[in-house]
Amino acid sequence: MDFIDLKTQYQRLREPVNARIQNVLDHGQYVLGAEVVELEQRLADYVGVAHCVSASSGTDTLLIALMAYGIGRGDEVITSPFTFIATGEMIVLAGATPVYVDIDPRTYNMDPALIESAITPRTKAIMPVSLYGQCADMEAIGAIARRHGIPVIEDGAQSFGAEYHGRRSCGLSEVGSTSFFPSKPLGAYGDGGALFTNDEALAKLMREIRVHGQDRRYNHPRLGINGRLDTLQAAVLLAKLDIFAEEVQARARIGARYGELITEAFARESDPARRVGVPYLAPGRTSVYAQYTVELDERSKVEQGMKARGIPTAVHYPVPLHLQPVFAATGRGVGSFPVAEAASARVMSLPMHPYLSEAQQTQVVQALYESVCA
Repeated sequence: MDFIDLKTQYQRLREPVNARIQNVLDHGQYVLGAEVVELEQRLADYVGVAHCVSASSGTDTLLIALMAYGIGRGDEVITSPFTFIATGEMIVLAGATPVYVDIDPRTYNMDPALIESAITPRTKAIMPVSLYGQCADMEAIGAIARRHGIPVIEDGAQSFGAEYHGRRSCGLSEVGSTSFFPSKPLGAYGDGGALFTNDEALAKLMREIRVHGQDRRYNHPRLGINGRLDTLQAAVLLAKLDIFAEEVQARARIGARYGELITEAFARESDPARRVGVPYLAPGRTSVYAQYTVELDERSKVEQGMKARGIPTAVHYPVPLHLQPVFAATGRGVGSFPVAEAASARVMSLPMHPYLSEAQQTQVVQALYESVCA
């Protein structure tokens, strides 16, 4: 069984994907070709914002956004300690310092109640992460940010397609960022990403930063990066975008069924060590389940049991950012963010993609039950 099955999706999209790629090969504009322009317009329309700026990865998009706000040495950016390293990495590469606040134990996203106490005169942005496919509490976060005159940059690398009170991820703050890494809900056949905003001046800045700080050919008023999305990747994404809404619905259906199957399987277990926590979906939110992540005791034992039964698993993420060796200089050791630390020791992700069959789900849950209760 595949953890994420991209082959089945390709078989479904073989003709449109191949046709889109062939068109790029025919016209030969491999950088910022017409497909990039088309993709940006369609993505902006989908999210419901005025501007989309595509980029080379969902990591580079975070750096571009930080650079557009002029964030650098001496500045602080508030973010979550429970995420992939790219979030904190780009803050540091911009020259700023990541300031972590702990997470909500149910959604695994940044706890808004802890943000205000972390704000200092050096705070220049808040960067919540919409983890596992569900948006962070963007209204609460935005209200705090507005009181302090601080922009919010949503790291929506895992939540593209999810909704928050009827609005889509990446259109919920001053800037939204997402990733098109192949395993993401909307994935390319390589790296890619995009930024979203309603601010025309900010969009212009981000477009310039994306191309070495260039506002016109060979004129560079600011520093930038080589952050362009390849036209071939835009072509692939355009083909995938045609069925994306259907895949989002499938993800929601599969995620809900996982919850029902797991809850039913463990309903008779009275021993707390033989219980499995399923994802919590907050009111007014949907999830695209970039990962279907459960919480359990004795993770190592369960991982080994699942592997023996032919079921792949993964851990997102085993070490929170404040405990990563590269960030040791921040001086925040074990015990600093207890909820994130507890989650990192207990979470485990199951196979998840829009083409997961009911029979496969049943097989996964049976293996999970046997592995937990062994």
